[in-house]
Amino acid sequence: MRRTVNRVLLGLTGAVLVAAGLLLLAGGFDLPARWNLSWMTGWYWSEPGDVVLSDADRTRWRDEGWWWPVVIAALAVLVLLALWWLFAQLRRRRLNEVLVDSGDGEGAVLRGRALEEALAAEAEALPGVDTARVRLVGRRTRPGARIRLALAPQAEPGPAVRRLRTETLEHARTSAGLERFPAEVRMRGVRHRAERVS
Repeated sequence: MRRTVNRVLLGLTGAVLVAAGLLLLAGGFDLPARWNLSWMTGWYWSEPGDVVLSDADRTRWRDEGWWWPVVIAALAVLVLLALWWLFAQLRRRRLNEVLVDSGDGEGAVLRGRALEEALAAEAEALPGVDTARVRLVGRRTRPGARIRLALAPQAEPGPAVRRLRTETLEHARTSAGLERFPAEVRMRGVRHRAERVS
């Protein structure tokens, strides 16, 4: 979701900035007059002496009672959207540590990378799994996993996922002392050459 929002926001911002820049450059170099582009006459910034905002444009709505509340509300919404986007970027994508209940009331901390490597190694040992990539997500007290499995050509997805859930994920859940350990599993097949049958 965040990746899609980033791409859309960056694409729209880039398109607006490129269009405004090209329009300013065309007006600054007086290209509409030089190239007889009559369809650009009357546009903003189509001549070298044009300004971005004229005095009339800047003061047109200043005396209207609705103008300043609308401007302030629009700017406040833009600031809130920018802050939301900034905090979404700063949020850690990978869980660095997991809090393990050690039974003494204080708990212990398990490195997230170590748990990821252990999960990946155990998943790769399952029959039919060629490679596995694991990333921990969530909170340190309630972790989850995103697992990507590359299945061998002869593997069946159903049994592979069943064993992943009942063995690999269950081992991780019990060893870390977690009540729940949700996981999202994505699978793909490993490409291989076609075999000749004679």
